[in-house]
Amino acid sequence: MVLAEFKMVDERFRYLDGDFVVEQLHTGARKTEGPAYFPAGRYLVWSDIPNDRLMRWDETSGAVGVFRHAAGYPNGNTVDRQGRLITCEQGHRRVTRTEHDGAVTVLADSYQGKRLNSPNDVVVRSDGTIWFTDPVYGIASDYEGHKADSEFGGACYVFRLDPATGDLRIVADDFCRPNGLAFSPDEQQLFIADTRQEPSHIRVFDVTADGMLTGGKIFATCDYGRFDGLRADAEGRIWAAAWDGVHCFAPDGTLIGKLLLPESVANLTFGGPALNHLFIAAGTSVYTLRVTFNGAR
Repeated sequence: MVLAEFKMVDERFRYLDGDFVVEQLHTGARKTEGPAYFPAGRYLVWSDIPNDRLMRWDETSGAVGVFRHAAGYPNGNTVDRQGRLITCEQGHRRVTRTEHDGAVTVLADSYQGKRLNSPNDVVVRSDGTIWFTDPVYGIASDYEGHKADSEFGGACYVFRLDPATGDLRIVADDFCRPNGLAFSPDEQQLFIADTRQEPSHIRVFDVTADGMLTGGKIFATCDYGRFDGLRADAEGRIWAAAWDGVHCFAPDGTLIGKLLLPESVANLTFGGPALNHLFIAAGTSVYTLRVTFNGAR
């Protein structure tokens, strides 16, 4: 365990804290990513990308084990409205769904006849649509995928998939390296991190009635390293993974505080019955703590 260091930047962060210590659930990975909490089973799944596996922590017993090996160099994960695991597989260059019986369904692996780059992070909207980013990290080398050329000429898109119809659309095409993404609590806005744009920043879009995006202004910039995964809390604050920990932004884009951690943070999620259990994938480890705020449902 390590001391929980909440750093206030703005008065609005004053009562946003939690446990005095941060618990390390697991360490010894090569690069953790994509934590996803399953309330029905009270367990957490996350990716260990270079080791090509998904890991699982059981909340009731504290046991950690391999959920799936040879998992396609998985990155981002989320849980859909039916309690199924949605995974971005960088190595297989696809987005999949793990069914309740364990079968794996391919949801998207190409667009207009061209293979996806390497899906990175994913969120599911309440209408069932799946939104994911598709940078080139998984095809840039053999470290966390398989080295290959981009069939989009290096372009990196943000996609929207309707799994009911199979309709796949590009909703944003002007990112350098689109990465983490999160909906606002009312799902009227979508926040998307651009990791490699200088400086690394988060943009915010309005979601139209037909499921497209408008706007795209810069919401926040990173003051330490680069942004990665994102989550919104119930009050519309955005919590962003960064190199020194998790950064918290007010709904107006002001940096109001940080949770500092000993390893560079890649992603995070809220779990537990009240969504006040914060799970953080950082470097070689996964950390957790109970907090005084709640994730957006």
